Amino acid sequence: MRKPRRNHSAAFKARVALEAIRGEKTVAQIAAHHEVHATQVTAWKTELLENAAGIFGGDVLATDGKERIRELQAKIGELTMENSFSYGPPVVKCRASNSRERDTIRFFWRMSNAASRLFIDDGSSSYSRVG
Repeated sequence: MRKPRRNHSAAFKARVALEAIRGEKTVAQIAAHHEVHATQVTAWKTELLENAAGIFGGDVLATDGKERIRELQAKIGELTMENSFSYGPPVVKCRASNSRERDTIRFFWRMSNAASRLFIDDGSSSYSRVG
């Protein structure tokens, strides 16, 4: 039968990681003493070493995160605008006497719009394939 999954507290992880950083015992000894896998001890140690600077310089990391969020939001806006202009209006306004004519017009409009995205004007009278 399988053991239930154990959730370790942050204090426990820090204590084990600090013990591994001290180097008084091997990782295998620490893992056996605390009844966790050696890979987990190494992962906690690595995480502590990577994030230790954030304890003393938390504002630097916070501003970097805010700047990154602003960059990503700007990129999302740019891609949204590009997407809305490249695909055109979602529905073709047409005067068709019945639904079959309307569907035919929409189909050809969508095909011409899709074809225009596949080709670009290379400055001459012919078109070249993008891709």
